Amino acid sequence: MKNLITSFCLFFLIIPLSFGQHAEKTAAQKEDPEAVVSTTKQSVKIDGVTIPLTAKAGTMELRDENNEPIALFGFTSYTKDGATTKRPIVFAYNGGPGSSSFWLHIGVLGPKRIAVKDPEFTPAAPYEMVNNNWSILDVADLVMIDPVGTGLSVPIGKAEFKDFWGVDADIRSISLFITQYLKENGRFNSPKYLLGESYGTFRNAGVMDKLLSQGIAMNGVIMVSAVFDLRTLIFPPNDDLPYIVHFPTYAATAWYHDKIANKTPKLTDFIQEIREFTENEYAPALFKGDQISATDKQNLANKLAAYSGLSADYWMKANLRVKNGEFFAEFLRDESGIVGRLDSRFTGINIDGISQTGDHDPQSSAISPAYISGFLDYFHGELGVDPSHNYSLTAGRRKGFKWDWLHQGNIGWGTQAAINTGIDMARAMTRDPNMKVLILNGYYDIATVFYGVEHSINHLNLPPKIKDNIIMKYYEAGHMMYTHQPSLEQFKKDVAGFILDTSK
Repeated sequence: MKNLITSFCLFFLIIPLSFGQHAEKTAAQKEDPEAVVSTTKQSVKIDGVTIPLTAKAGTMELRDENNEPIALFGFTSYTKDGATTKRPIVFAYNGGPGSSSFWLHIGVLGPKRIAVKDPEFTPAAPYEMVNNNWSILDVADLVMIDPVGTGLSVPIGKAEFKDFWGVDADIRSISLFITQYLKENGRFNSPKYLLGESYGTFRNAGVMDKLLSQGIAMNGVIMVSAVFDLRTLIFPPNDDLPYIVHFPTYAATAWYHDKIANKTPKLTDFIQEIREFTENEYAPALFKGDQISATDKQNLANKLAAYSGLSADYWMKANLRVKNGEFFAEFLRDESGIVGRLDSRFTGINIDGISQTGDHDPQSSAISPAYISGFLDYFHGELGVDPSHNYSLTAGRRKGFKWDWLHQGNIGWGTQAAINTGIDMARAMTRDPNMKVLILNGYYDIATVFYGVEHSINHLNLPPKIKDNIIMKYYEAGHMMYTHQPSLEQFKKDVAGFILDTSK
């Protein structure tokens, strides 16, 4: 029946051949919107110096390898007036997958920054958008990228949303955009950088390799709250790794909230103590599985309790393995509270006293309204983007959103429980030994735990001289470390210094 209907439809379309093709083409042309860019003059004052900027916010028609239009790709760029093409350029995005780039845009990178309370709940409007003294626009131009399905980015032509929603499809489209932007703006000879947050770091590892294979080398790649091996985030059956790499962050959280008796005064000293305990005692014990003795199990539960703020009884009931969601709910249960996933310095109210996992993220609840309302006001106000153009904060709200997690970069490495783009990063760094990577980690980030990043880097089998090209920096904050004023200032120092050192 299906074949019969298909044949009938084809027959019906073929009869008025010339008229039908012309009408179909005209309809398709009307269906696809055109790229539109709003250009405004902006400025940022950094350390007392005012920097004049040209801002462009809108879409660029993205073409594929056959020069066919496939998307209107949303972006916001800031370029310093009067600068040469030798000025560094940074391509930046958030993660998700499926998040637009507004978090980084008004959180730390752009000329304006949303002011939020940290680590408290920011009150409702009016919100305060302030000059961003810690923007990187004094050392580099900036292009904020919104992947297809987010921001203003939509498929056109024969393309569909699903053609962009996947590990490899995302790497491909971002690489296409960067290549086309460099070409259309005459920036091939500029020092070039990628900056991604969260899943954006997972994407970075693939994009840096993809672009290098196409003859475009990055001077540097900046990873904010990184993840490369997805096993460090999820908790697959019979896999001890995620429990091991999460524990140091549980301990850091307990240290911050004064749940440690006679705690070491300095956090970094405490973290090193926890690293040694995790490697030398916790990991070997979990490896034994049910072969661990009852006495050893109880002794370990007592130590885990002393370091984590959770009771030894809870650790015993959990079989020495506590998932992140369980930690959120249990840590402050006696106080009817929960801690943040993105930043465990933040706390919230848990109205279900017997819940097994936290029902919301206090950090997200505390700052999201300010970020969302503040950005949209700035985007359609100061940047002049037509309000009729709907800015999509996340692709997750679109009908049919589903991410394809298959990754060709892992072929030859065997079957994996989860995808690891650290392999792509290692390949790029060994093929371009000049490429540098800066990784920024928050000690209180339970979304992408710092010890998981360390584990991933330590298992890439990189030669020492290549591994030395990876620079690790740590912050006493969480996933969005830039909400914390001292970390914001350190972020600027670390990122600007990295760009200046690698663009010479």
